[in-house]
Amino acid sequence: MRSFAGIVLCGGQSRRMGRPKAWLPIGGEVMLQRVVRILQQVVEPVVVVAAPEQELPPLPAAAVITRDPVEAQGPLRGLATGLAALHESPCPGVYLSACDVPFLRPAFVRRIVESLQDAEACVPRVGGFFHPLAAAYRTHLRSVAEHLLAVGRSRPWDLIQSVRHRFLDADDLHDVDPDLRSLRNVNTPAEYEEILRDLTVEDTSHRT
Repeated sequence: MRSFAGIVLCGGQSRRMGRPKAWLPIGGEVMLQRVVRILQQVVEPVVVVAAPEQELPPLPAAAVITRDPVEAQGPLRGLATGLAALHESPCPGVYLSACDVPFLRPAFVRRIVESLQDAEACVPRVGGFFHPLAAAYRTHLRSVAEHLLAVGRSRPWDLIQSVRHRFLDADDLHDVDPDLRSLRNVNTPAEYEEILRDLTVEDTSHRT
């Protein structure tokens, strides 16, 4: 898996949360630090894609920081920006992640990346919902993404349906993440408080 890179998108505006999700404290660190740390156990380098003037928390020296050329163009622009930062890297593909997935598991990332195989995109499909920000993509898709953006097609789904893709259902993932908590993100203050409670319960259960 070390031949694959990681991309973390953190340039969203966090309107429903009311404050930057990258800076949310969780378990002795902040959310972005936690996701980067987890990803670095599986893939390298990890590229963090931020908004043009966004302030970031301290990150490991090995993390690559890049910025979207224009703010608020969505996750497909973030993917293209992250892939551009890897243009000199020989990595064949990347795992794309949001920055607000505190329960991401390394084994989950490995399963997604390993399942890419001969496809160009590998995306979880759980309960009828697709998760393009917990997916693997071939590095060469940068040109496809940039073309789609140029013609006004800015959704990750526009990219996925344009290339050879593979979907993973819940049954393909339960053995590495029984509750599929790797897909759980946080969008509101109430969800954040719930995640903090669950994290406390998880830590307590590990000590007993």
